[in-house]
Amino acid sequence: MDGLNHTRVTHFVFLGLTSNHRLELTLFVIFCSMYLLILVGNGLIMVTVASDRCLHTPMYFFLGNLSFIDICHSSVTAPKMLLDFLSSQKIISFNGCMAQLFFLHLCACAEIFLLTIMAYDRYIAICHPLQYMSLMSLKVCTWLVGALWVGAMVHSLVQTVLTVQLPYCGPNILDSFFCDVPPVIKLACTDTYLTRVLIVSNSGMISLVCYLALLVSYIIILMSLRGQTAEGLRKALSTCAAHLLVVALFLGHCIFIYTRPAGSFSADKVVSVFYTVVTPVLNPVIYTLRNAEMKNCMKKLRDQKIFFMGT
Repeated sequence: MDGLNHTRVTHFVFLGLTSNHRLELTLFVIFCSMYLLILVGNGLIMVTVASDRCLHTPMYFFLGNLSFIDICHSSVTAPKMLLDFLSSQKIISFNGCMAQLFFLHLCACAEIFLLTIMAYDRYIAICHPLQYMSLMSLKVCTWLVGALWVGAMVHSLVQTVLTVQLPYCGPNILDSFFCDVPPVIKLACTDTYLTRVLIVSNSGMISLVCYLALLVSYIIILMSLRGQTAEGLRKALSTCAAHLLVVALFLGHCIFIYTRPAGSFSADKVVSVFYTVVTPVLNPVIYTLRNAEMKNCMKKLRDQKIFFMGT
């Protein structure tokens, strides 16, 4: 028993999404296409926002940051998942697992905070339009983005420290396709009740509190729109609807995973696919197809590229 206590797990083995090799090859094609769409779609938004002065406003500044986070978030898990689809052994080192866990929570928490800030931005723009440019100046926006990364870093460090300090002496099979706190701590060879409570208090409460803050802000926005003209109401609701859809897709999955007791991870794997791969694909579609200004700027950027290529 003493020897077992001193044996430390050096790597983890993923069970992945499926054990059917033919299905894995099909999933490889599907998720590889989706990952390329994430890189191209979100990259295009970042380039468009940076290059067009018409989009140098707080809303598009935050949208560009959201696209950057989406690329980072999906890149934490997607490349390894794609590689594992083609591998017979789905192995990750202990240190690699902890690094993946750290960056996963860093990007996820940063996105949650950014979505909350974007809701605050919409609240100021609609409810206090005359003070908007002073309350949401470039300096304020920059400070808000800096603060969200600091907050996300603190959250991620807490999650990683809580996980890495536990003893892992076997087994080392993870019923997942990436390293996250719930499936990893399930393998610890000690009682993890207190750790799980702390994790739910940290991740779950961040997701829940931010969701409630978003909900309250949009209730206030909807109440303030009662006296608006039909055109003003349509424009405000169109902007808010796109953001609310992104919030529901991302925060809903986080709340599902982190605010309930650990059990079977089969459902978690399906949900995890949505918030690590599907949501970053949908974000560019949601924000561009419903946004005439963004579509016009993208067309202008495309025409400029064609012009430069022609000359």
